[in-house]
Amino acid sequence: MRRHQQASSSQEAMPSITDLVDRVERLLLRHEELTRTNALLEEQVRQLSQERDGLRSRLNAARARVDALLDRLPVETEKNTP
Repeated sequence: MRRHQQASSSQEAMPSITDLVDRVERLLLRHEELTRTNALLEEQVRQLSQERDGLRSRLNAARARVDALLDRLPVETEKNTP
């Protein structure tokens, strides 16, 4: 009798085909959502990378201008200082 009770309780614990189909459908929907979210995040990373590269370029150009201005400043000698 005990064997029969264990077998029937394990059968009751197994999900039905309908439950499995529902779960698979939910998982597929979740996968689609995550795929769309991932694509949006990848696009955002691409845009931010372009923005970063542009800002780096502007920074390097500004540094070059500052260096050029510094080069134009007269150099102080000991004679000019009191």
